[in-house]
Amino acid sequence: MADTNDSRYKTGNPICDAMRFLKDASYAILPADAARQLGEFEKNVWGGIRWFAEKNVGWIDDSLAAAERLREEWHRRREHTTGPEPIRQTPPPEGVG
Repeated sequence: MADTNDSRYKTGNPICDAMRFLKDASYAILPADAARQLGEFEKNVWGGIRWFAEKNVGWIDDSLAAAERLREEWHRRREHTTGPEPIRQTPPPEGVG
């Protein structure tokens, strides 16, 4: 049985301590070789998730840069085109008049 007085399980955050203990116990119930293989598998999964997250951050940066270019293009286009004259006052409501 694990020593529950181990400082690894006394970090001051009971939820994290319990999760850490459960994670340790989940590996401990497996044969050593299976536990190592499962650990490697989990590390590969989390590595893939990290790669995807980094890729997604890159896509967001690219989209923000493209949005800035579009915004500038729309601003330039708006400055060069003359649109209809803006309405200076609102028309009276229907039936009034």
